[in-house]
Amino acid sequence: MSSHSKDAYFVPEDSRWPVFGIPGIVLLAAGFGVFLNGGSSGMPMMVIGGIITLIMAVMWFRDVIIEDVTGKYNAQVDVSFRQGMAWFIFAEVMFFAAFFGALFYARVFSIPWLSGGDPATSEFLWDSVSLSWPTAGPGFLDLDFTPMGAWALPTINTTILLTSGVTLTIAHHAMKHNDRTKVILGLAATVLLGSIFMGVQMYEYVYAYQELNLRMDTGIYGSTFFMLTGFHGVHVFLGVITLLVILLRVMRGHFTAERHFGFEAAAWYWHFVDVVWLGLFIFVYVI
Repeated sequence: MSSHSKDAYFVPEDSRWPVFGIPGIVLLAAGFGVFLNGGSSGMPMMVIGGIITLIMAVMWFRDVIIEDVTGKYNAQVDVSFRQGMAWFIFAEVMFFAAFFGALFYARVFSIPWLSGGDPATSEFLWDSVSLSWPTAGPGFLDLDFTPMGAWALPTINTTILLTSGVTLTIAHHAMKHNDRTKVILGLAATVLLGSIFMGVQMYEYVYAYQELNLRMDTGIYGSTFFMLTGFHGVHVFLGVITLLVILLRVMRGHFTAERHFGFEAAAWYWHFVDVVWLGLFIFVYVI
């Protein structure tokens, strides 16, 4: 049965890239662990592992793109891609839910318990300590730091990221109407706005370290702040790279009004990043 048939299932050829990438991922993870514990070999391991992982990702996606543009995929494969992307985003939701859960637990349970909210337990946990959020925690009572407020950089950055979602939606509607010029302009604007967002966040981090004395080791507030915003920043970076690749593919005519799931997958991911940031902005910066 032809691979172009509606009922046929496309079976890809054997790939070397999973085996090639495993050492890179192991080196990247191990190097990160060594780096966090002060080891001098941590950074070189992370760099080597990151390069190997990047090569694997680029070459593997290249193979998938070649399979797509040569007409090997059919409607059944499209369904598989959609299901895979949906499960991937669900996994990402659970990833961020864990960090939001840590923030919620610290603010709603741990701090009240330690501060006498429950007299039956507070004297056994940390007697006579008085805490309120934002706090670095009982072990940092003499630490002088300033929490990151919602104004003005975080508010500006929120506006930038939400605007990028609008430009991407405009590009998506243009794709459905086969208006390639508007698609290119919308995607280019989205990539630019995402890059500006990352630049502003980098400036915010420098400001936090130098002016607010807010660092990753600033107790529970510092660790949750940088974990949530930092991992979100990594997702924005990956989203910008993905959208840039999609932009280049649009310029080369890889998509049509009827077949453009690569574009849609990138859009799903970007809108997910937008929604996560709204939660971050509310629960980390505002409340």
